[in-house]
Amino acid sequence: MNQPLQTPYGFSSTTDDVIEGVSLTGRRAVVTGATSGLGVETARALAAAGAEVVLAARRPDAAADAAAEISRTTGNPHVTARSLDLADPRSVAAFTEAWTGPLHMLVNNAGIMALPELRRTPEGHELQFATNYLGHFALTLGLYPALAAAGDARIVSVSSLAHLMSPVIFDDLDYRFRPYDPWSAYAQSKTADILLAVGADRRWAREGIRANALNPGAIATNLQQHTGGLRTPEHLRKTVSQGAATSVLLAASPLLAGVGGQYFEDCAPSPVVEGSGALGSGGVAPYALDPENAERLWRTAAELIAG
Repeated sequence: MNQPLQTPYGFSSTTDDVIEGVSLTGRRAVVTGATSGLGVETARALAAAGAEVVLAARRPDAAADAAAEISRTTGNPHVTARSLDLADPRSVAAFTEAWTGPLHMLVNNAGIMALPELRRTPEGHELQFATNYLGHFALTLGLYPALAAAGDARIVSVSSLAHLMSPVIFDDLDYRFRPYDPWSAYAQSKTADILLAVGADRRWAREGIRANALNPGAIATNLQQHTGGLRTPEHLRKTVSQGAATSVLLAASPLLAGVGGQYFEDCAPSPVVEGSGALGSGGVAPYALDPENAERLWRTAAELIAG
C-alpha cells in the first residue's frame, strides 16, 4: 500500500516557506482572480521564485497595478496582466485563443461567495457555479494544449471547506426548482472545483498534467464581502500568506511531482470524512473525490459550454 504523502509544512506555513529553494525560472503560470488576497500572494510567490506569471482578472486595470507591484517587490519583470471574466464565455475563449506557448502552472483561484440573491449569467447559469466552476472548466479545457506542451504541468483548483455543505446537484445545477440558498450554491460550486481537479488528473496524467484541489483555510479577504466579514474563531484563522501556501505548494513544490487527483489543506492531503458534522474540523467529502461524479460533471460541463 502506498504511504500517504507527507510534507514538512502545516497550518502555519507560509508561501515563502513552501517556495524556499525552488527555482521556477523558465516556467510560466496563470493565476486567476489575482487582484487581491490569495491570488496576488500566490502570484507574488511564484514570481519571487522566477516564474513568468500572468495575472488573469475581471478588472484588468487592478490586475495591471498588482502585476507592477509584484515586479517591483520581487525584481521579476515577467509579471503581466490579462483580462478574464470567468462568467463570460466570450472572455474565456478570447483568453485561451490568445495564449501561445507552453503553460506549466494553472492556478484556478478566482471565486465569489454566498451571493445573497439568485443571479444568473446571460446563458442562464447560477452565477456562483458559472464563475467558480464553469468558467474555470472552460479555461482549463481551452488551455489544455498549452499544458500538454509543457510536459510536466500542474493544475491547482482552489476549493473550500464549504464543499462539505453540498454535493453537485446534477438535476438542478441552476436552482430552477429548489429554493436558492447562498451557501448551498457556493458549496456546490466548490465541490465542482474539486471534481474538476479529479477529472483533469484522470484524463491527462499520462501526458504529464497533474491536478489537485485545496482548501486554503479561513482568511479575511474580499471573498467575504457578502457575508459580513470573517467569523471564524481567531485561533483558526490564517494570514493571506499562510492561506496561499497550499496553492503554491501544489503549483510549484518538487514534493508534489507525480501527485494528482487529491484534495489538500494545511499543506497536506486531507482525510475523507463522512457527514457534515465534520465541517468544523476539515476533511474532504467522498462525493467530491468520486471518479464517477467527476466524469459526469465533466461531460455535463462540456455540453454546457458548447451551448
